[in-house]
Amino acid sequence: MAVPQLYYFDLRGFGEYIRLLYLDNKIEFEDIRYNIGGEEWAEVKKKMIFGQMPALKHNGQEIAQTGAIMRHLARVHNLNGSNEEEATFLDMFFEGVRDSRMKYVRFIYFDEETRENLVQKTLPEHLANFEKLFKIHSGDFIIGNKTNYADYILFEELDVYHHLDAKILDKFPSLKAFWERMWKRPNLKSYLEKRAADRVFINAIEKGLD
Repeated sequence: MAVPQLYYFDLRGFGEYIRLLYLDNKIEFEDIRYNIGGEEWAEVKKKMIFGQMPALKHNGQEIAQTGAIMRHLARVHNLNGSNEEEATFLDMFFEGVRDSRMKYVRFIYFDEETRENLVQKTLPEHLANFEKLFKIHSGDFIIGNKTNYADYILFEELDVYHHLDAKILDKFPSLKAFWERMWKRPNLKSYLEKRAADRVFINAIEKGLD
């Protein structure tokens, strides 16, 4: 069987959720990265669905859009809960985290609010909601003691927000414990440590890295 190919930029961004899912579950994949603004990406862009990445190619199928890719992987690799109720809860959590990410994106690229307001008001409001939701299904992860696809977007976003303010998770003990737990996972630890050491950009610009 062919190895799935993930196409994204040489940064974390939206593609990082997919990388983390693959790595943590020891699923072989090809991590194809492009430089933003490079000539190679300009040519590849013309052939991509919607002209966007991330994109996943596997067994002749091309999948675009982050959510579609993540849900596809969730179904294929049994990372979508054990029933319809759990799957819907995971979808809800995923979309909620995506909404918080867009607040961050608007700060990074469009300066729509100050860093102080983002860290002290906007993101904590989202984190408070996630803290409540996380407690609904008791366990180490969003649904009990087994990882599912939404755990990877939650972990990545918590890590991104921690870069903005090292104390931002202190008022949310369940989320902070989850974030720390994910950092220690055997299949992620070395990758995360190397990523930090290499100072891989979170975004297309360095803003928000420190």
